[in-house]
Amino acid sequence: MRYFRRFRMVFEFAERHLPEPTLPLGFHYVEWKPNHISRHAATKYECFRDEVDSQVFPCLGTQDGCLTLMEQIAGQKAFCPEATWLITHASESGPVDCGIIQGLANSSDAGSIQNVGVTKTFRGLGLGRALILKNLHGFREHGLRRVYLEATAENIPAVELYRSIGFRLIRTTFKQVSEETPASWRD
Repeated sequence: MRYFRRFRMVFEFAERHLPEPTLPLGFHYVEWKPNHISRHAATKYECFRDEVDSQVFPCLGTQDGCLTLMEQIAGQKAFCPEATWLITHASESGPVDCGIIQGLANSSDAGSIQNVGVTKTFRGLGLGRALILKNLHGFREHGLRRVYLEATAENIPAVELYRSIGFRLIRTTFKQVSEETPASWRD
């Protein structure tokens, strides 16, 4: 068995100024539409397939797993379209989806961020920060007071990004993953 350390973090709107999200030239937000589910799933797969999170949550390591996960997220009563975004880059061969984030409004005052990710080619451009800020603005417009997320501790750039935006650590947990079970068989 292998254990992964997970951080539960919270952002409290009352405690922090929320800057406007900005994207570099050539990048655009795409608001949620139900017919975008496969775009979100394909982008999620490209973001996570070779990352530590696909070891923690093997569904992130397969295209079918990402589609099933997106269907589960979008099918929840708590799904929050205002906090769910794609980022697309305009290229010579056409638009390329390169970032995703989804949100759930879990209660009347709290939401949760699901699977923020940026594809490898486009990392380091501030897209992750822009996605989180866009997501947080959507949650605030939805009337929520706080937003939670979980991050794998080994994903240091993500944890540092969340802290720099104003998330604070509230709990550490451990997720057990069997090393004997093939990744394609694990949930």
